[in-house]
Amino acid sequence: MYDPQTNSFLNNILDQLDLDLSDKDLLRFITRLSGNFEVIHNHFLGIYGEKSSNHKHIKNLVEELVKAFQAREKDLRQWDLKRESDRGWLLSEQLVGSMFYLDRYSGNLKGFLTKIPYLKELGINVIHLMPLLKSPKINNDGGYAVSDYRKVDERYGSMSEIKSIAKKLRENDMHLILDIVVNHTSNEHIWAKKAAKGEKKYQEFYYTYEDRQIPDSFESTLPEIFPTTEPGNFTYHPGMKKWIMTVFHDFQWDLNYTNPLVLIEMVKVLLYLANQGVDIFRLDAVPFLWKRMGTASQNEPEAHTILQLIKACIEVVSPGLPFIAEAIVAPPEIVKYFGDGDFAGKECDIAYNATLMTLLWDAVATKNSKLLVAGLRHQLAKPLGTTWLCYIRSHDDIGLGYEDAYAREVGYTPHLHRQYLVNFFTGKYDDSFAMGLPFMFDPKTGDARISGTTASLAGLEKALGQGKKAELDKAIDRIILLHAIIISFGGIPLIYYGDELGTTNHYSYVKESGKSEDNRWVHRPIFDWEKAEKRNQKGTVEYRIFQALKKLIAIRKKSPEFADLNNRELLTTDNEHIFAYLRIRDNLKTLCLYNLHDEPQKIGSYVLHQVNFDLKKGIIDKYRRKPAPYNEYYIELPPYQFFWITQKV
Repeated sequence: MYDPQTNSFLNNILDQLDLDLSDKDLLRFITRLSGNFEVIHNHFLGIYGEKSSNHKHIKNLVEELVKAFQAREKDLRQWDLKRESDRGWLLSEQLVGSMFYLDRYSGNLKGFLTKIPYLKELGINVIHLMPLLKSPKINNDGGYAVSDYRKVDERYGSMSEIKSIAKKLRENDMHLILDIVVNHTSNEHIWAKKAAKGEKKYQEFYYTYEDRQIPDSFESTLPEIFPTTEPGNFTYHPGMKKWIMTVFHDFQWDLNYTNPLVLIEMVKVLLYLANQGVDIFRLDAVPFLWKRMGTASQNEPEAHTILQLIKACIEVVSPGLPFIAEAIVAPPEIVKYFGDGDFAGKECDIAYNATLMTLLWDAVATKNSKLLVAGLRHQLAKPLGTTWLCYIRSHDDIGLGYEDAYAREVGYTPHLHRQYLVNFFTGKYDDSFAMGLPFMFDPKTGDARISGTTASLAGLEKALGQGKKAELDKAIDRIILLHAIIISFGGIPLIYYGDELGTTNHYSYVKESGKSEDNRWVHRPIFDWEKAEKRNQKGTVEYRIFQALKKLIAIRKKSPEFADLNNRELLTTDNEHIFAYLRIRDNLKTLCLYNLHDEPQKIGSYVLHQVNFDLKKGIIDKYRRKPAPYNEYYIELPPYQFFWITQKV
């Protein structure tokens, strides 16, 4: 809504700047700024108050937006216009992602350029390069402890190489995702170093306290992220003689967003990196942005306001640049990071579908879809125009964060069921095929998370060790089945590096400096390029998995109904071992059926009538490219197999 006072404030700021209004690109920028300024202005004052100093901060923020736009190169401005005119590009069935630790995948950025053909061969066009900004050699949390947001770690290359890679990817119609750690910095960041030397301005960039009174008050309600290795949420700094909030590790200092200067600096960082050609930002640890005593200091309303404010700023300079919310929180909280109410779809554009990921692993262990379906049915609808990242696993551990109520709904005792899953995936049962490791076991509660590659959790490692062909076939089928789900479910499928080859656990991490105490490195392997060569050798494990995923991706890209237009319908079936949903768009539809069991399963043929297939015209299985098998009574799915059934034309 037009507000004369706010508009006058903006005009006064712009009048003081030397702007060439004959520049069409600049006029477009001013149009976007005018459209977003009320949000920027009102959100800023809503967080920080109506103080005169905050009006100066807003003026400074606008000036930074102008500088960033003026520094944005012409080809990037053209790329912006392309995305701005096609706001649905993010929802397309054409998008398929993958993620990599650069050093473990290609050594460095220069090496990565040589791997682009491999990714194109598989069908990948969204590239998530895991943290590669400058971080300490030892205390770096896998790159999530950033010591300089404007430099690439020298081990990987340079910022100019990022720029070159981003351009090369754009030329191949591919997109670059970069991690930005917004919640904390390394204790070796220049802000932290200045704070350590006693500079009050930079001590106020963090949460610092002279005694334990406030930290102890916080601790009474703050959970511990790493209770085994990093108990507590504060670290004493003898040089400052102060306690610093360190929610993750003692070398990661939490940024204090109650200080408006922190917000402005983070906006400047994002604008700088956007101008290097980054297409999508993955914002790390966003639930933790705002701390409030007496709470868990996660998912606070101000965290959402900050994200909406940052989003409005970035949209002014680089319209159509999406945000991924790294928010692995309770299912009802996840969808809030898309924005709600007046800001639905105006916060983050993408979020991890952690509910799907967690419950897929439940389905693997239990061989049924009960909890999977219950959890997804209760998942709140996301705003149109936003999308999910659908994944089987990521670089992180697998948490079991399903809602207790849904577990009870399907007949499980929540705590006991979690313990069953942990024991199953860590191989404590004789009939378990999984070879995972428990992560952050809490002796007080018996809770733990799970580490391990997709292949090892799905039984491939154990089957290879036993030399049993039947078990090997089942493991491969499980891996393909899981990928078939994320590729067709709705959202951007994200294939974790190495999963396309059946990479098993990487146990030699225990010999790597700084990694031996964190067993998540078991599923962060050094990519085996000799193994990758086997993808073209018929009969090998690598061939069977790679070629299957390549085929699934190719079919996805020819299936407009797989675009994420909130066009998925979960189906109720008469067999809990079968997971079923319908993808539909206009007159196109695909019925997706998955047998989660290691024995053949049947589903009533009524499901074909339920989705209004004209059986006289015939139906086909898109994956096998032949008529779908059914009779008047049932459809039978072999063990760990799936059908993508569509109407014959």
